[in-house]
Amino acid sequence: MAEERDLLPPPGAGGPRRRLRYELIGCGLHGHQLVGTDAARVRADDALLVREPADGLRWHRCLRCDAWLPLRPPRHPGREFPPSRGEIALPPRGKPLRDRYVLRLIALDRLLHFLVLGVLAVGVLVFADERARLRAPFYRVMDDLQTGIGGPGGSAGHGLLGELSRAFAVQSATLWRLGLILAGYALLEGVEAVGLWFTKRWAEYLTFIATTLLLVPELYELTGRVTPLKIITLLINIVVVVYLLVAKRLFGLRGGGRAEAAERARDAGWEALERVLPGPAAAGTAHGPP
Repeated sequence: MAEERDLLPPPGAGGPRRRLRYELIGCGLHGHQLVGTDAARVRADDALLVREPADGLRWHRCLRCDAWLPLRPPRHPGREFPPSRGEIALPPRGKPLRDRYVLRLIALDRLLHFLVLGVLAVGVLVFADERARLRAPFYRVMDDLQTGIGGPGGSAGHGLLGELSRAFAVQSATLWRLGLILAGYALLEGVEAVGLWFTKRWAEYLTFIATTLLLVPELYELTGRVTPLKIITLLINIVVVVYLLVAKRLFGLRGGGRAEAAERARDAGWEALERVLPGPAAAGTAHGPP
């Protein structure tokens, strides 16, 4: 019997392993999620999450990463027994947790787009509204600045003054259209960021469609001048499109939404915890953690 006990792996150590444990990232950022640390007594039915062998310590299982932590029983208990399953809100783990990290990373990228495009839109619209009033001071200041650094003065067709003066030559209607387009695009990026942050399915479709459409002008721009920023932006958008299409099973690919939901359900809920550590009231209760 002692030999059999020595062969038993520590609780949670015999479960499936992943190349990257997103659960460990979550526990590293937020700490382990334990239950029953304030309970006066432990029942046999609690063996899936809390065990109390005859060594003066209790072993608590993290609901996120399956690690077991030894703790002393509380001196001043706050409740009689550990909470039941209906009282416990399980944290995301497995595929749902991985999707949360990846989608929120994409959401941060979209948030950056929202901020940049929003500033540009405000700048263009303000300029379109105040252009007539700013024209005279602009030419005077820019002419003084350009002559002060050794450039040609009194000419609107050369140097920095010439480049900026072209903005004043653009029709107001064109500037307003450009500003509204930038504002609409910024709003779209903001909606994508919010939806992806909360892992909404509709946001995945919206981001895929919007990003795919933007690949066309990005590829066209590379036919002119190639810059590292353009290449990096293109590669990021391609990775986003491939991830959403393949990993998230959009448009019925690889089984579509039903397969996606089944895969998420497999890694969530109490069945996932029991699968990693089967038989909560069996050998674990008799032998306890090492």
